Amino acid sequence: MPKMKTSRAAAKRFKATGTGKLKRNKAYKSHILTKKTTKRKRDLRKSAITDATNVKTMKKILPYL
Repeated sequence: MPKMKTSRAAAKRFKATGTGKLKRNKAYKSHILTKKTTKRKRDLRKSAITDATNVKTMKKILPYL
């Protein structure tokens, strides 16, 4: 059986926490920032935990995480 390949795109975007959950950065923080409030932009800086509905798929494309 050959080695499984990691999705490099996903590997750059997700990190595993100590308990095995997947951590991700929030979207909508790259451009068109003038119309967004300071509070909203500040909240987008924080990382988030990947939703449970997506975890099964993410574990499949990140086999060695």
